[in-house]
Amino acid sequence: MIAFRSHLYTGVFVVWSTLVALAMLPLVLAPTNWMFRGLQIWTRGAAFLLRLVCGIRVEIRGQEYFPHGAALIAAKHQCTFDALAPIGMLPNPLLIAKQELAKIPLYGWYVLRSGVALAIDRAGQAKALRALIVAGRQALEQNRQIVIFPEGTRSAIGSPPDYKPGIAALYNQLNAPCIPLSTNAGAHWLAESALRKPGVIVFEFLPPIPPGLKREDFMNELQQRLESACDRLIAEGI
Repeated sequence: MIAFRSHLYTGVFVVWSTLVALAMLPLVLAPTNWMFRGLQIWTRGAAFLLRLVCGIRVEIRGQEYFPHGAALIAAKHQCTFDALAPIGMLPNPLLIAKQELAKIPLYGWYVLRSGVALAIDRAGQAKALRALIVAGRQALEQNRQIVIFPEGTRSAIGSPPDYKPGIAALYNQLNAPCIPLSTNAGAHWLAESALRKPGVIVFEFLPPIPPGLKREDFMNELQQRLESACDRLIAEGI
């Protein structure tokens, strides 16, 4: 039954995404916030269908730490869904993404056109880092929520963490607190499989790490908080 519902969701998701993508074509000429609203409808619709078809509900915890204004968020990345969820969850997000995002037909173009994501060429190293910091400063000035995945790519449950220096550079250069965002999404939306296991996908905002820590201290604190919170959510088995 799980396999059937999972494959059914894949089909429904493709149909939903195609319909929304076509409906959003005229928004290419509209103000960018219209495009963002369209993307929010798409991601929230995908979450609704996930619950309807697969019995997977989405829960947000740590509401007392939920950022309504300018914020730097370091999010755990376990599967495709947790990369989409911030678009529907946050009021004005800026996702730091890989440059490959631009190659995804329609969706990638829409995300970049709306300003929801910033595609970074990680091979550019120093140049990419400078662009990241400039964009980060602008985002905070615009009262936006910067979402960066510290490991740079998906990390399967159980794999050793591999945190990259980009988050530390943003934290230090922007002199801003960093809100860790933990999840158990990979336990339900399997990264390397089409299976979608029923239960509750939790996104939990953790207490902010205050600015001013040394680079090594910050990285250790962030990793400890995120990994332990994710392990706890996965152990709940919800």
